[in-house]
Amino acid sequence: MRIGLLTEGGYPYVTGECRLWCDRLVRGLTQHEFDVYALSRSAEQEDAGWVQLPPQVERVRTAPLWAPEDDGRSHGRRARRRFAEHFGELAGGICGGDRHRFADGLYGLAELARERGGLHTALRSELAVRAMESACRAPGAVRAAHTATVPDFLAFADHLERALRPLSLDWYGSDSLGAVDLCHATTGGAGALPGLLAKRFFGVPLLVTEYGVQLRAHYLAVAGSGAGGEGAAAPVRALLARFHGLLAKEVYREAALITPGNTHARRWQERCGADPARLRTVYPGMDADRFTEVGEGEFCGDPRTLVWVGRIEPAKDLVALLHAFAQVRRAEPDTRLRILAASVRGPEGPAYLAHCRALAAQLFPDEAAGAHAVGDNPVSFEEIGGPEAPELADAYAAGAVVVLSSVVEGFPVSLVEAMFCGCATVSTDAGAVVEVIGGTGLVVPPRNPKALADACVALLRDPERRARLGAAARARATELFTVEQNLAAFRGIYLELLSHSCPHRDTDSPSLPFSTPAEAHVPGHWTGARARPSWADGALADAVTAGAPDA
Repeated sequence: MRIGLLTEGGYPYVTGECRLWCDRLVRGLTQHEFDVYALSRSAEQEDAGWVQLPPQVERVRTAPLWAPEDDGRSHGRRARRRFAEHFGELAGGICGGDRHRFADGLYGLAELARERGGLHTALRSELAVRAMESACRAPGAVRAAHTATVPDFLAFADHLERALRPLSLDWYGSDSLGAVDLCHATTGGAGALPGLLAKRFFGVPLLVTEYGVQLRAHYLAVAGSGAGGEGAAAPVRALLARFHGLLAKEVYREAALITPGNTHARRWQERCGADPARLRTVYPGMDADRFTEVGEGEFCGDPRTLVWVGRIEPAKDLVALLHAFAQVRRAEPDTRLRILAASVRGPEGPAYLAHCRALAAQLFPDEAAGAHAVGDNPVSFEEIGGPEAPELADAYAAGAVVVLSSVVEGFPVSLVEAMFCGCATVSTDAGAVVEVIGGTGLVVPPRNPKALADACVALLRDPERRARLGAAARARATELFTVEQNLAAFRGIYLELLSHSCPHRDTDSPSLPFSTPAEAHVPGHWTGARARPSWADGALADAVTAGAPDA
């Protein structure tokens, strides 16, 4: 089977989202061929290069979503008239929230681009701006759009052209996406647009996997200063939210199957119009091998130490963790807290780390006497992978309890890693935490330092309970969250989808679904005179004789 793997801002680049999961999927399903169609998000991502690709990746096609792509093509009068009609439908659907008009305009623009060339110039033209203005002034348009000005229309046109850039790509031929048996999109956003067009032009079924809901990320971005909104005016943010919401609904409507990574993502998809009958939760597969030695060994962590592992960022709420630890210290004065993090990145990371360090110094001034030496602070900040820092598995096993203090969380990777190690955990109820932990650890409300401290103290004082919870957590993680479980799920899903939907193929197509029968992979001869082993003749004769009526 040939799979068209559709990515946005990730695989095959060495940085980005879903990179590890995609690589494990491709390497694990060796019986299939993969064509990768990747949209990049930045020049830095492209400059960093690709991961080493396995031999089952037959082809890689890439396109940028970050740089202007002026193909120099201009449309004639008839094509401009068609563009105005289709873009008017798209704009009317965005401003009025009409899914049908949005879809008609989207597919109309896709067909125009396929026939007449790219849409870069047209989407940024005065014709598009006038059509957008007309849609914003129409009755029933979103209230914020009524106040939009010409600079707002130009700003929105820039965002829209980038998001719709997949419509203008040369990926929609019988030798590219038309030759695949199944499109597997790793996002429900712009990265799934090629899958929508492959289904429309060639009948290729579309599978959508979301481990982080793209629509939620766009809503957060346009509400603040993220990549999707970045200081945009209120009308532009409102139009962007409408566009991404309608695009997600169309992707969910056309997908043969949607596989959210957890119930938290599933709820978002259902609220955005996904049919519950076509939703199937598939947990992301994680490599458990590097945690096996710690998980199967005898626990030897410091019984007076709490461990936090993750990325330093405001969403992890280390401020609440430090305040909670101050209360833990009052109940258990010998307790220590080790904060182990990956290299700090991004615009907020260094400032937030400095703030947390200052808060720790304020809450826990260096002790001049007592259980610890002079200058020894009970809170330590360490970098995973540093020259003196422990390996990741050893970091989890360094203490008695692993703590997660997040206020925003998707799928809690660090929590699952701690479970693989057989650690007792205390977590805040954010994202998919409750679903992942499944009763094998303590869960408290977020932004509640007292509740977090009480749970930590309870486990610090009860080693038998810690051991029971750790063993149960490891058993749950190895049952649900391994790479093997993930690969088995998608192996079955691929076969299921293709068996229910056989795309139209030209007679000279090199790729035909099920062109090779399954028994061809079994050793031996299965056709002609040697199709049946010699012993079968005697067995068949005995069976016939035994079942024949008396003469």
